[in-house]
Amino acid sequence: MNTTFSRTLLATSTLFISATSMAGGFQVNEHSATGLGRAFAGEAVIADNASVLSRNAAAMTMFDKDAISVGMTVVKPDVSVKDSTYYGLNGNIDISNSLLKPIPEISGTQTPVYLEDIDGVAPTAVVPNFYYIHPINEKFAVGVAAYSNFGTGTEFESDYAAPIFGGKTSVQSMNLGLSLAYRANEHLSFGGGLDVIYGVGDLYRDINADMHGNIDITIPFKPGIHESGDITGQINALDVHATGVGFGANIGMVYEVNEGNRFGLSYKYSPEIEAKGDVKYLAASQQSDKIYLPLPDIAEFSGFHMITDKTAIHYSIQWIGWSAFDTIETEYDTIKEYHWKDSYHYAIGATHYLNNKWILRTGYMYDQTPVDELTSISIPDSDRQWFSAGFTYNWSSNTAIDFGFTYLIGEDVEVNERMEESLSIPSITATTHADAILAAIQLSHSF
Repeated sequence: MNTTFSRTLLATSTLFISATSMAGGFQVNEHSATGLGRAFAGEAVIADNASVLSRNAAAMTMFDKDAISVGMTVVKPDVSVKDSTYYGLNGNIDISNSLLKPIPEISGTQTPVYLEDIDGVAPTAVVPNFYYIHPINEKFAVGVAAYSNFGTGTEFESDYAAPIFGGKTSVQSMNLGLSLAYRANEHLSFGGGLDVIYGVGDLYRDINADMHGNIDITIPFKPGIHESGDITGQINALDVHATGVGFGANIGMVYEVNEGNRFGLSYKYSPEIEAKGDVKYLAASQQSDKIYLPLPDIAEFSGFHMITDKTAIHYSIQWIGWSAFDTIETEYDTIKEYHWKDSYHYAIGATHYLNNKWILRTGYMYDQTPVDELTSISIPDSDRQWFSAGFTYNWSSNTAIDFGFTYLIGEDVEVNERMEESLSIPSITATTHADAILAAIQLSHSF
């Protein structure tokens, strides 16, 4: 993978990041229906059901009965790419792996192709979750959780005129966690746990080419392409199926001032994922290729305050360490630079305990994007606003059904993307925009 051309074909579609998610970068926030209904404000400390495990293990000490929560969130994105101009490969190309010529030489005309506006490139997704908390005694509690912190997906039509920047991406990840909490006294609790993150990704990219002359793509110690002549039409540039496992950890604390006022603080360490699988690019098939993906750490501070006997306000500030997502590397070389920046989201919400049967909630979140100067049509990320509402129906004293709804509004982003920064083509300019509707349902039971 040492030729610049081959590396950059792979990099344009790097595993786990090449599409829109409904939080900054490729973070998944959708951990529960109760959280969605309040825009995840106060999520690290409210502890109204077992889903608090996704944010703060220390909050398990607030449960005096076994508790279980299971649910799912349906995410319906509306992602559009408009005002697009594509500059493809049209001319002479000489690609080799010699020390004297590490970068492809391309000559010829750069004829712009004006593309039609498109939307619906991100399919509807379902994000499931499961949580269980078991209080051992008045001091200790344990819990298990299954949910997702990272994942995304887009799919452009097969006849899209700039397939090297579009194509298909399908990524799913699951976080499996085991946690322990300890109550130090009536005010202070601590918690922590270990996480196993498993991910599966499928990627496909083509490239439109009209290339003439010497075409020489050499990969040391591995099969490659060596031919002279012409390549015309659409050829497969990338076909990947890969899986990866990483191990993370989390710690947290809860400080209960009194029954109606409390604060929570949590920190998640995220690992670097080593993804392995079948990689095919430009007719050279590689088995068990490795891609290393650094994931961001996440810290959150939350507060909860009863302002009347029936109404509470709550808030959260979350920091996501996206500056760790600097480069993507293989076992041989760096294949792509991203230079993302750390980001934050700020959420505020309110809960009204209407009566013994009904609980109403609402919230607002401002979610920053980590994408800095290097923009892409396959990562149509922007600052976003979340407008949320939801409710709980207490079926009985031990069983509750939760619903949550969010309308998410993004911003227009001007994109000027190249397959390789040192090359003028292929390239694309466009304006991207991403909105979404999210709806969730959840069943919680204590026993």
